[in-house]
This record gives sequence, structure tokens and C-alpha cells, in this order.
Amino acid sequence: MPTALITGATAGIGAEFARQLAARGTDLVIVARDAERLAATAQSLHDEFGVHVEALPADLLAAEGLAAVDRRVADVDRPIDLLVNNAGYGIRGELDENAFDVEKQHLDIHVTVPLQLTQTALRGMLARGQGRIVLIASVAAFTPRGTYSAAKAWAVMFARGANIVYRSRGVSVTAVCPGFVRTEFHDRMKVSTTGIPEFLWLRAPQLVRLALRGIDRGRSVVIPTVRYRVIAGLARVLPDRVGAAGQFRSRD
Repeated sequence: MPTALITGATAGIGAEFARQLAARGTDLVIVARDAERLAATAQSLHDEFGVHVEALPADLLAAEGLAAVDRRVADVDRPIDLLVNNAGYGIRGELDENAFDVEKQHLDIHVTVPLQLTQTALRGMLARGQGRIVLIASVAAFTPRGTYSAAKAWAVMFARGANIVYRSRGVSVTAVCPGFVRTEFHDRMKVSTTGIPEFLWLRAPQLVRLALRGIDRGRSVVIPTVRYRVIAGLARVLPDRVGAAGQFRSRD
């Protein structure tokens, strides 16, 4: 059985990746901070799909947590065939308003953590001649909307470059760029989404199904749905001021 390691696997997009991969018969290593919720998720996936699910509780922003996950990715006796770098979150406020540590941790979870895990996974996959690496980016990568967009833009460019270098050696690297998805993401940010039109919202099952189709084909960038591909295309040519419009409002 192939094995996939998914970070941020107990909610939202990560949880749906776990479900759909388990339905394919893929064994799982799921990573999240909440050990109790993680164990419950692992048991549920095993009971429903009959696959082996390893729960690995870890705070990826803590050195020991990241090191533990990195060691698991590097384990040659239990190789990872698919790495899904999904863990992440958004922050409110502009750069001048936020503490540096808040911005640094935000950058670390979206850039430093996937960079380290990807490098480790890549070395093992290249030695075996096959593997897939996924970074969950965002359509925000194509718009000038603060440090979140900047971090997601890194994921897109990183995947494009890495896929050029490594796909011919059997390892594909894909950035998945969702739009608005019905998950816990915005609630955790404590921002209002009332102004977002209903037609822009995606459901996680649809998003992951479309994402896996592109991942299976070894694409470097996957933007699920035609409407979001159009939006991403327009964002590349519209003036920055237009692309940056519509920032979220706090619910506080």
C-alpha cells in the first residue's frame, strides 16, 4: 500500500485529503497539534476504510514537533509516497500592526515547515525513483494581499520550479490553489465572510477531488474549478489596487 503523510489533517482540506486518499486504499500518517482529536480521526478513518492510520501529534512551529515529523518523513523503512503540506492559518492585521513573532510564525508554517519536509521527502523519493509532493497554496497567491498572499506565492513558484527539475526523475511537486472553501479557516481568523458571494464558495470534497486529479497527472499548479482559474488569470493582469480590494473584516 502507498503511504501519504498529511499535515493539518484533522479539519478542512487536510481532513478531506485524508478521507479521499483512505478511500483509495492509501495508508496514512496524519499530523496535527490536538492529540485527542487526531487519535479520534485516525480511528474513524481506519474503521471506515480499513487502512492503516498512524497518528503523529506535533506542533510544527515547535522545533521538537517539526523534528519528529521530519524524522518520520525520512524513515527509509516506512517510506512516504505522497506528502501533503497542508498545515496553515491566516492572520489579521497589516504588517505594521502585527508583532514580528506573529508574522514570523505565520511565515514559518507556510514556508519554512513545508520547505524542510519537502526537502526531506524529496531525497527519499528520488532515491526510490517515485513520489508526489503537494503544497496547499491559495488563489491569494496571485493577488497582492499581505503576507499571506506572499507566503502562498512562494509555494506556487517553488512548486513550479521544483516540478521542472524533478518530474523527469519520477517525483512531481504540485501547488494546489483553492479559493474560498467551507472550512474552519475563517472562523479561526475571526473574520467576517458575509460579503463573499455564494457562487465563490467551494466544498472541500469537490476541491480535493479536483486537486487529486491534477496531482495524479503531475501538474505543477492546480487551480480547482474554471471560475477560480479565470479569477487567477484576471488577477495577473488587473492593477494591484484592484487585486488587493476586498480585505476581510474583523468580527471583533
